[in-house]
Amino acid sequence: MARTGFFHHIGTFLLFAATVLLIVTCISAPVVHDLALMKIELGGNNAGSDANVALGTFGWCDNNINSHGDDVCSKSQVGYSISSIPALSFIHLSSAAEDTTRGLTKAMILHPIACGLNFIAFLLALGAGLVGSFLASAVALLAFLVTLVIMIIDFVMFAIVRSNINDSGTNATAQYGAAAWTILVSAICSLLGTLVVFFTCCSGRMHKNRQVVPAKTDYGVAPATRRRRWF
Repeated sequence: MARTGFFHHIGTFLLFAATVLLIVTCISAPVVHDLALMKIELGGNNAGSDANVALGTFGWCDNNINSHGDDVCSKSQVGYSISSIPALSFIHLSSAAEDTTRGLTKAMILHPIACGLNFIAFLLALGAGLVGSFLASAVALLAFLVTLVIMIIDFVMFAIVRSNINDSGTNATAQYGAAAWTILVSAICSLLGTLVVFFTCCSGRMHKNRQVVPAKTDYGVAPATRRRRWF
């Protein structure tokens, strides 16, 4: 592992970075009011010109809904209805879109699960030997798959919302927020971390197998003997 130690540390750092980025996604609205997976600028629809709706992992926030700049947020929960947000009452989602988005928001519980798996992989990779590196790469692969699944769910769900809002014929516009990009980068870091840790694990094992320990005799170390070839 000595020859690949530097690259192993890079893989460990990538797993740590993926964990931190997923934490940022998990604390989006309603925890941090202005941090969103998707931000909807209302453009004067039923609110002030600076009002916006932040859709997060476990809820939403109506930001700057009046002249005092007050925010109204939902409680943190697994799954929420887009159509139930007061500031979006002018948007009418189809029943299929409403059912789809409501179901997909429930899958957002995978965000903290992916975060926890990446953190476990980071701990296993931190100063690990061959066995620890193999376990770290296995857990990191699982973390990447979970991160990939939830990233796809996020982008599919908010693509539906974005399409409905931008095609609503109002001044409201929807765009992906910072928390959507952090989960994308975390998936990339998780994948690269998995590959690097697995590579260093395999390289360390190959290097260990190549080491030949000479046999000891009563007179010291026995010289290496060459095998005869009879041909």
